[in-house]
Order: sequence, then C-alpha cells, then structure tokens
Amino acid sequence: MNRLKEGFKILTDHLNGGESLPKSGYAAHEKLQSKKSWKLLAIALGACVMLSACGNSNSITSEQGEQQSEEQMTNANEASESKNQEENSGKEVSDIITPENFIDTLMNGSKDAIYSQMSPELKEALTLEQFKTSADQFLEGVTSFDLVVDAKVNHLTEFAWKDQTGTKGIQAYFTEANQIEGLLIQPLEPHVDTDQTFTKTEFQFPMKGEWYVFWGGNDVMSNYHYEHETQRYALDIIRTKEASSYNGDAKVNENYYAFGEPLYAAADGTVVDIKNDIPDNIPGVMNPEEPAGNNVVIDHGNGDYSITGHIKEGSVAVKKGDKVKQGDLIGELGNSGNSSEAHLHFQVSDGPDLFTSRSVNIRWADQSQQLTRGNTIQGLSE
Repeated sequence: MNRLKEGFKILTDHLNGGESLPKSGYAAHEKLQSKKSWKLLAIALGACVMLSACGNSNSITSEQGEQQSEEQMTNANEASESKNQEENSGKEVSDIITPENFIDTLMNGSKDAIYSQMSPELKEALTLEQFKTSADQFLEGVTSFDLVVDAKVNHLTEFAWKDQTGTKGIQAYFTEANQIEGLLIQPLEPHVDTDQTFTKTEFQFPMKGEWYVFWGGNDVMSNYHYEHETQRYALDIIRTKEASSYNGDAKVNENYYAFGEPLYAAADGTVVDIKNDIPDNIPGVMNPEEPAGNNVVIDHGNGDYSITGHIKEGSVAVKKGDKVKQGDLIGELGNSGNSSEAHLHFQVSDGPDLFTSRSVNIRWADQSQQLTRGNTIQGLSE
C-alpha cells in the first residue's frame, strides 16, 4: 500500500502481454497490457499523496527504495500549486479546467487547455501531441461519461468516470489549486460472474467508529485489487479527520488516526493462522518481503476465510486454534508488511492462503452502507 507518491512513473507504451504480480498483487506492478488500439495513458506524478494499498495498481506505481521526506513533498506540492496559480492568473475563470468541466473539455473543448494545467512533471514526461493522440484514440465511440468516484484525502482530490458502455475509465487527480497532478485512461474489464457470488457467511465491519474506504468496489478505478482474482473484493480502510489520514509528522506511525485502533472478529470462527512478529514500517517505507504483514486468518465455515492484514507488531490477541465469536478482539491496526501507512486490509477468500485462494464478494450484515471508494462508513458502536 503506497500512500506517498514520490517521483513519477509513466506507462504509455504498448507492452507484449501482462505481468503477473508476485504473491498476487502485493509487489509493485509496473506493466500494463494494452487492450485497445489506443495507447494507455497512466501517469502518477510529483507531489501526489495517495494510498495504493498492498502493492500497486496499474494506474499508480511506486518506486521501491529510498523516499523523500514529507517536508520535501509538501514543498514540492506548494511550489507546483504556486506555479499553477501564476500561470492561471491571467486567464478568465471560464478557461480554468476544474473537475466539473474536465470531461466536457476533454470531449468537446480544448485539450491544450487541459494540458496547460498539468503539473510541470506531467508536462516534462508527456508531450502535448502524445496527450492529444492518446485522448483522441481513447474517446473513439464514447458518447458520455458518468462520475463514479469523488474522493479527497491528504490535499488531493480524485475524480473517476466511466463511459456509457462501462468499458472505459478516466481518473484525474487535482490539487486544491486545480492543477492536474495525475491522469489515467484505461480499459475496464468487469467480472460479472464473481461480482454476483457472495460469501455464505454474514460479516460485520471489524472496527468501531467512523472509517473511510480508500479502496473498495467492483471495478479497478474504485478498487485496484479488482483486477486480481486473489484479492478482487479486498478492502483498504483508513481513518480520516478533515480529509487527512494523519496529523503532524507523516513519518510517525502514531500520528495516523488508524494506528493502534482495535480489530475485531468479523464473524464466528476458528483461527487457522496468525503472524505477530513483523515490525511496523516507517510510513512510506514498505516491506514487500512480508506482503500481508502481521495477520489473522479465521475459518468461518462454508468455505469462507477472513484475512485481516497489516496488524500492529505484537498486538495479535488470538492464537492458532482459538475459537472466536463475532466482535472478539483479535489485534490492533498497524503498518506492517507491504504497507505505507496504517490501514486495514480485509478480505474473505475461499481458502486460507492469501496468494492462492480466490477473493469472494462479502455479504455484509448491514446492507445500508456502501463499502466503496470515497465513502465514509460507520463501524461497530463505540
């Protein structure tokens, strides 16, 4: 899970075939399979602050290794926004590209105007002609787009749209000054058969209080896990206050609102596996050698196994063979494994092995809440 997007990556080339993710999606995925004649445009750049949990999606890639400090990122963001404001100071308000007019401008207006509001890093990585060619090829046959994601976390707002067929998607990342920091154009492949298959077990949300769904839903724009059968319906959950997941020094785990929060059994069952001795990461530095980090796997019967990952080191409160009841304490939320900030990774699979079993769509006891990207949900009563 990468929260800090530091440096940038461009994925525009046609590639010969896909590349399977080691351990089913937890390691960095740096290749895209071209499924249309138009080139895939996938850029995630500069000062974007983003959680891309448990590995990376096609749209957002990360550099493993040494990362910048939060102060450096903040300075870069402020500098780029200042530059953007200066560039736009002479424009009429109607000329400014905003999330509200982005799609109409892309389809019917000036792509030059969109390009002019891209961050300096995007412009350095992608020429205007490349952008125009990719966009024109992508838009062939498209008559309309519907907004499917409107999410703001850590000073960056993401908007995502699907076309009228549900087979093409656009994601754009805007700063508070309307600078375009990231852009993704991609094909969408639905999995209707598994979308309509749910767990036999009924689950309750495994934490108390209010939480924010960072990744969740039945398409790759809402849930980067969706592409991979072993994690298709996994959720990544964070806690936010005033649209931020932390307060203070971003390199300190305790400054994240989610860190140390209690985790509970989501349904009755038997603990079949645990891991409890993996150190929590310094935020922004991941541990791909132990993808799930500290975790608890529970057999709920009926072929349903819940997997709770990235638990705080030493906090697992159950042992292998324990019988648990729904609501029993099983540990505390942490930042262990291939995780860049404190958050919950939760999924239900048809077997106990995260990397070989198939993820199953979860049947929730509370059907009134949508556990999809950008939604705030209410967990168990405090």
